[in-house]
Amino acid sequence: MSIQWYPGHMAKAKKKVEEGLKLIDVVIELLDARIPLSSRNPDIDDLLADQKRIIVLNKKDLADHKRTKEWKRYLAKSAPTLAVNSLTGAGVNQVLNLAQQIMKDKLSALADKGRKERDIRLMIVGIPNVGKSQLINQLSNNKSARTGDRPGVTKGQQWVKLRKGFELLDTPGILWPKFEDQEVGFKLAITGAIKEKLVESELLAYKLVEILQEVAPNKLKERFNLDQLTPDTYQLVADIGRKRGCLQSGGRIDRERTSKIIIKEFQEGKFGKLTLELPPTV
Repeated sequence: MSIQWYPGHMAKAKKKVEEGLKLIDVVIELLDARIPLSSRNPDIDDLLADQKRIIVLNKKDLADHKRTKEWKRYLAKSAPTLAVNSLTGAGVNQVLNLAQQIMKDKLSALADKGRKERDIRLMIVGIPNVGKSQLINQLSNNKSARTGDRPGVTKGQQWVKLRKGFELLDTPGILWPKFEDQEVGFKLAITGAIKEKLVESELLAYKLVEILQEVAPNKLKERFNLDQLTPDTYQLVADIGRKRGCLQSGGRIDRERTSKIIIKEFQEGKFGKLTLELPPTV
């Protein structure tokens, strides 16, 4: 199955980011800590070529702590990297502190030339539903940006005043025109970056179960109280449905209902802290 998603407003969003970069000192690249690679826009390095950047792994509360440390080491090769929880605010202050450090020399040089002190200008870029609005709210200590559970809720573009010495240009999230690797599309759908209606819930559940069999078999087993995990994903989903009482007349498994339970419980963090992909070894 081919997943394609590039609504018109996404193309406009990318253009707004490009225009806004002329005004920006430091860009915050926001990723999902559970899928750091899949939640990166593959055009981002070209887009931010000469820009000062901070990579922020959000939703660290849902990701495996050990894997997050590994991802931080890997991503730090390209830019300073932090992990945060934008819902509670954990780690968020480090973002502004780091931006201040990055801009220290430039601001000192401006001061030496007699230039008036000005705010450090930030921009957050990331795919939809990765927590941009929540992070902005945490950084600004208010609710000036719209928030919600549906992908792409930040529609407009605005300057948001942060703590003293900082202001932020809010831009919509951006996503790429196509997924070169279908696995990326599946992971984005599983974590909620893509609207569920674009991908069949059964297909997503099979893919998620397949991934969990590889990265966290014990958590899959414990969550659904399974005696053993069969390598047959189709049968394993049936076993989960039977355990949860998802039965139709004649004792048949209601696979659609089972699938929705699997996806919902993953997205709600009921499997525990999980990271669905590992950093490249090279």
